[in-house]
Amino acid sequence: MTIFQQRQQALQREMIQRGWSGFLVTNNVDIYYYCGSMQTGYLFIPAEGDALYLVRRSLVRAEEEASAAVEALGSLKTLGERLRARCAGGSAAAPMRIATELDVLPVQLYVRLQAALPGAAWEDGSLLVREQRMIKSPDEVTAIRAAARVVDAALEAVIPHISEGMAEFELMALIEHQLRLRGHQGLMRMRAYNSELITGMVAAGAAAAVPTYFDGPAGGTGLHPSSPQSSGRAPIRRGEPILVDIGCSIDGYLIDQTRTLVIGDLDPELQRAYDVAEQVLRATEARLQPGVIAEHLYLLALDQVQEAGLSAHFMGYGADQVKFLGHGIGLEIDELPVLAKGFKYPLAPGMVIAIEPKFTYPGRGVVGIEDTYLITENGYEKLTISRDGIRRV
Repeated sequence: MTIFQQRQQALQREMIQRGWSGFLVTNNVDIYYYCGSMQTGYLFIPAEGDALYLVRRSLVRAEEEASAAVEALGSLKTLGERLRARCAGGSAAAPMRIATELDVLPVQLYVRLQAALPGAAWEDGSLLVREQRMIKSPDEVTAIRAAARVVDAALEAVIPHISEGMAEFELMALIEHQLRLRGHQGLMRMRAYNSELITGMVAAGAAAAVPTYFDGPAGGTGLHPSSPQSSGRAPIRRGEPILVDIGCSIDGYLIDQTRTLVIGDLDPELQRAYDVAEQVLRATEARLQPGVIAEHLYLLALDQVQEAGLSAHFMGYGADQVKFLGHGIGLEIDELPVLAKGFKYPLAPGMVIAIEPKFTYPGRGVVGIEDTYLITENGYEKLTISRDGIRRV
């Protein structure tokens, strides 16, 4: 049995408890998670029995890759009949309760699916999928470790080439080049609506502290209002913090890491803020063990920052402060659990979490650090391997 079939069975056990007839997986990342292929179509996992992958294209690729029976999707007019035939008993009189990922399903497609399955009751199964994906398998962790090695090697290859006056986007281009040479797939997937991410956020000085729509403590100007985040055209100057918040995707799985660099010496106030960021990270590390509630780690960090007198700058500034300390990571950058108020998930072995204490100073820059961790039976394993501390170029 493949890992994908094991995941299907885990989902089926949950569906049976909820009285659902089946799960129609529509999101590309979730389709891959459950069957090992990412071709256009829908994966139907009945509460009992074998999964069916209905593919528009490429049918040939799906047949080669998928841990599920594969059929051509064809017309949506026959979808209801085909799904009912997969459900236990297949009785036309039995009402169908179909779950799907309502957090990402476009309304227009949802309406079409409702029309294709008249009489079916639809359930939101998105949280169930996201919670199942919180716990990583050994193979998933292996891919994330590989991504961490690539990020470290790329950063070390680029640092000697950083020079005063080079533009932010030039530094980003050097980083991306080195990442791609080492196998980075180029995609940094996010689940949240209208959220986009390239390789990461690389910016220096005042530009890094410019706020934007991206849900993070550092924005960056970007190259144009049509892509208003990360690296812009500003030259990197001596003495200003260079925030290198980058990721990498190997075999679909992501790593997230931040390091702070500077040409010369950093302003003492910003140096102190960076030191507090490391202290927050170390204190959080000390509490990373199974059973600890995700929310508590965030609240403890807030207390620590308040004691240091830096609350106004923590994870952004003013109205643009974000309300989290870290986030789960895997096939997407914004997975569960989130280290934030209201997230009551207890840490559990197999969770992979990026923790990113940062401080934002408008007009001056952003400093901080981010590492990614695997929760283990006895504590944690740090997956990122780049050395800590301010890197002086």
